[in-house]
Parts: sequence; structure tokens; C-alpha cells
Amino acid sequence: MTTGKTKPGAQTPDALLDALDHPMRAEIDALRAIILKAHPGLVEGVKWNAPSYSVEGEDRITFQLRAKDKILLVFHRGAKKKAPPKRGRLIEDDSGLLEWADDDRAIATFRAGEVAAKKKALANAVKRWVSAAHPE
Repeated sequence: MTTGKTKPGAQTPDALLDALDHPMRAEIDALRAIILKAHPGLVEGVKWNAPSYSVEGEDRITFQLRAKDKILLVFHRGAKKKAPPKRGRLIEDDSGLLEWADDDRAIATFRAGEVAAKKKALANAVKRWVSAAHPE
């Protein structure tokens, strides 16, 4: 499933996922499609041995695929620590999708069968996160 833009010359997420043979591959692909559709400016690539999404070279969302029974999406503002947001958490999340690790770092967890139920909340979180972390 190649969708959206991919960083040129880099290992593709499809090749990585084919080699990984994760038991939740269908859910991973569904999440990838939701993320790319939610914000057309995102570029899909591979970082930290997982699919990752950036805007103008700045990382914003990265999969964590170490567990076999769940998928984590890490919402962040890049690999390097930045000054914390002045207003507290980077975005508001009334859906309860995000678990906060810091005011500018959050995690969304998906288990088998949960992607469809969380699709709208994820799409909204992606739109708001990218806009807040990388104002256009």
C-alpha cells in the first residue's frame, strides 16, 4: 500500500512492513491511510524503524511497532526537545484518544478491531497536531 508522498531515496514503509511481518498489518495500513488523508502536507517515510510522517522535513507522527498486540502512534515535534508550548498541551483532545507524555508529546494506542471506531478522532488529532506543531 503506497499512498501519499514518500521521502525520495529512503526505504519505503511498505518494504519495511513487508519485512517486519507484523500481525496487525491490516490495522497499520488502515492507520497510514487515515493519517495521510487527514493532512495532505504530510510526507511518509521511515524513521526509528517504523513509518513516520513529517512536514517540510520536521517529524510529527511516528508509529511504534515493537508490541505485537497493539500499535502506538507517537505525536511529537521532532527528535530534538523544543521549548514547551506556552499554553500547556499543544492541542486539546476531548475524544480521549491521546495519552500525554508531555505537553508536546502524546501517544494514541490501537488494538485489533479499534481503528474504525477511532478513525474520526485520529483524523481530527492529526489535523490539529500538524497545524499546531507546524503552523502554515
